[in-house]
Amino acid sequence: MPITLAAYHEIYKTANVERALGQLPEDSRALARLYEKMIERGGERFVSKPSAVPDVSEWRAQSPNFGDVIDEVLREIALVVDTDDPLELTPILLVGDPGVGKTRFARGLAAILGTGNATISLAQTTAGWVVGGSAATWQGAKPGKVFETLLHGETSNPVVTIDEIDKASSGQYDPLGAFYALLERDTAAEFVDEYVDLPVDASRILWIATANDTRSVPEPILSRMRVIEVRPPTREEARVIAAAMYREQRAAHRWGDFFAAEPADAVLDALEGVSPRELGHLLRSAFGAAKMAGRSELTVDDLGTQKQRRPRMGF
Repeated sequence: MPITLAAYHEIYKTANVERALGQLPEDSRALARLYEKMIERGGERFVSKPSAVPDVSEWRAQSPNFGDVIDEVLREIALVVDTDDPLELTPILLVGDPGVGKTRFARGLAAILGTGNATISLAQTTAGWVVGGSAATWQGAKPGKVFETLLHGETSNPVVTIDEIDKASSGQYDPLGAFYALLERDTAAEFVDEYVDLPVDASRILWIATANDTRSVPEPILSRMRVIEVRPPTREEARVIAAAMYREQRAAHRWGDFFAAEPADAVLDALEGVSPRELGHLLRSAFGAAKMAGRSELTVDDLGTQKQRRPRMGF
């Protein structure tokens, strides 16, 4: 993995925040505290990118059905690694069946780029304040997820996943409204969260949206994104994904040292067809069952009734 290069990028001007703070009425205590936090943190954040085109063999192993998207990302990285240019990705909409690994792919992208990540879940969301904040005059008003991510994060170019964009519920307050500005680089550079009421540069955010289909996504949103169909993994790819997730869980915990470095073939056979979304839960439960039995290797029995309850991928 190449080292991550980082420069500074200003996402807001503290002088503007100080001026706004000085003009607040005395009863705006919550907003005053937020402005003070903004001044304390300062307006500069790292903007990160790899120093060279990274080796993505492990990422491909974990997401073998995302080859086209990975290639797209690598081409963009190749353009900027030996320049001062920031990494620019056209917002990507991943369309595929539930559980094919779309959200997991976004986390892998953040790890490869060495930047932060956040998720905005739009399932059943009926109001745009979740994304772009609500006016400070409203009861219970607060900033939206985009501003919160930039304020509290370390980078100005996090990977932000818009999860289940096709599930956003239409209503009086369009939950997708803020994205008309956020998905265009020029307007995102002057994005105004309704609660904060100050411009913030959100133009460096790397957007990954997920959907099961595009029929309920408005055309103006689709036109701002590159739509990529993600097929379900083949049976052989499902085995590769299961083995990769086994190694990932084992390496992520101290208790992983107790277990064999690779899962048995019989376990991989039994996991064929289980969706990537469900594999993590199923494997962790199986690790626990094996540990209770005093075994260092997982068996098919460790998958037990949990496997029977899990939905299987169609091939």
